[in-house]
This record gives sequence, structure tokens and C-alpha cells, in this order.
Amino acid sequence: MSRRTPALIAAAVLLPLALTACSTPEGDEPTGNKAAAKSDGFPYTVTNCGVTTTFKAPPKRVVTMNQHVTEIMLELGLTKSLVGTAYLDDKVLPKYEKDYASVPVIAKEYPSYEQVLATNPDFVYGGYASAFAAGDGRGREALKKSGIETRLNTESCAKADTPMETLYEEVREVGRTFGVTDRAEAWIKQAEADNAATAEKLKDLKPLPVFVYDSGDKTAFTAGGKGIGNELIKRAGGTNVFADLDKSFGDASWENVVARKPEAIVIYDYGSTTVEQKKKRLLTDPALADVPAIKNKRFAVMPLSDAVLGVRVPAAVEKLAAQLHPAATTS
Repeated sequence: MSRRTPALIAAAVLLPLALTACSTPEGDEPTGNKAAAKSDGFPYTVTNCGVTTTFKAPPKRVVTMNQHVTEIMLELGLTKSLVGTAYLDDKVLPKYEKDYASVPVIAKEYPSYEQVLATNPDFVYGGYASAFAAGDGRGREALKKSGIETRLNTESCAKADTPMETLYEEVREVGRTFGVTDRAEAWIKQAEADNAATAEKLKDLKPLPVFVYDSGDKTAFTAGGKGIGNELIKRAGGTNVFADLDKSFGDASWENVVARKPEAIVIYDYGSTTVEQKKKRLLTDPALADVPAIKNKRFAVMPLSDAVLGVRVPAAVEKLAAQLHPAATTS
């Protein structure tokens, strides 16, 4: 789970031209390109997780790290901008499979600094703070020194308690950065409609107490009250029993799981431990025998990629609602 927690090597022959960075001298850009960029909303300045960047034109050579940001790029029709990608938690959605297959996978998990540089990127988009781990040589400052601009998915740094609005802003800012504002706004409009439709189905229902089981044995690694995971539970007709945990993910004691009496357990599906193995761990623990969700074997399952800040979220709300409240969502 290290990718969800918050040494520069000289390689001059691999350093990319900073095609979009604010460091590009004004005089080096042809007049025609300047005019075209301005007509598409450039220059564009954005502050992302404390880093302010001015883009004179859309990035042209992009590396993505982590599935949810890769899928944002694919959803916005930006496949041709991708020169490399890394780190899936599970399979990409079927509608993205063809486009994803056309993008070189530069590492199964996080690439090394040298692997990133070898793609000659002008932009790197990371999903979790660990994507830009300075200790691994991929810090945002190190990349900037090589002429590479960066973006971190804002779930890793958002302070607000309105995660769905944070998602909309994430998509909006990526759309602006790549000059596809219309595509971004169309996605947001549809997402708002989808969320409203699910809310209408659930408006008269009593929320169901829910515990998220991500992983863990001695303690339970679970969804806290910050981030899109908690928001997803609320919008799906549930109440996160660990909403008072002041972070997106964190550890909870099994004693607290018992004390909070969840009536349903949402299992995050990813990695080498299967859903059935996670269920078995929960069902065979004597300490959990009196938990209502365990007594009734009431489980819901979500791919991890559904429960992070990405374009899957509106559909994930509907899918989770169907598992928590099947009668209401099928009528």
C-alpha cells in the first residue's frame, strides 16, 4: 500500500526539450504556434499541490503513473499524447483496452528515474504522492530540473471535504492543460447527471453502516473520512463507520470494527490477495463473529481503481448502491 502514502542522475543525452514549460523562451516559439495556442486558451497557469506551472501549449509527450490518472487521459481522448505508462491496480475498463494497448508500459509498478527519462517526456502525471517519491529520484523538483513538468492527482493534497467537486476540478484542469476543455466539461456534465440519478433512487433510504476492508491482519487498513472513498460510500447510501479517521486511508483496530457494528463490508479488490481470501479472513476470525455484516455475510466488492479520484467514480457510486440497496436500485 506504499503507493498511497505521502538522487538526481545525470543523463544529458536523454533530457527532453521542454516543449510546454514556462521556461521556454518567448523568442524560440514560432509566431504561428503562439497564435494557435492563445486561441485554445493558452498560456494557461495552474497551481497543483503547491506547484505552479504555466503552459504555453499542451504537453505532447506524457508519462502516466497509476491507473486512475491513465484512465483520465484515455477518457479525455489523449491517447496520442502518451509515450509511456506504469502501475495498474487491475485491468483498465473495456472501453479503454484498445487505446491502452497502444501505449508503451515502461514499468509494471513505478519506473525508475532513468526509465522515465528514456521516454523523452515533457510531462509526467502521477496518481499517488508516491509516484513522485524524491527518494526514488522521481521528485517533482528533479523532473523539473530535467525540463519535465508534472501533475499530481489532487486527492493526494486536497484540503476540501467535497471530494466529488475535487474530481470535477481534476478533470477540468487536465482538460485545460491539454486544450480539450470541451471534452472535460462534457464528462463533468454527464457525471453530474449520473450522480443525480443515483441520489434520486436512494433519497428515501436509511444509510447503511459500512466498513471498508482494504487489507491487513493485525489491524484493518480501511477508508477514512477524507477522499473520494468516503464520498462514494455516502453517495451509495452508506455511512462509513470510520469517517472520523482524518485521512483517505488508515489503520483501524479490529476492536473498533467490532464496536462500530457495520452492517455491510465493502472489500477492495486488487493485488495478489483475492476477494475470497479476504472474505475467509473476515469470516473465520472469532473476534468478528458478532459483527452484523459477518453474521449476515453481507459483502460488497469494488475494484480499488473504482475507489480513487478518477473517471470511474460516478459509475462506481451506482454499482456500490446496487450492492448495498438492491431493491431500491433495481425498481
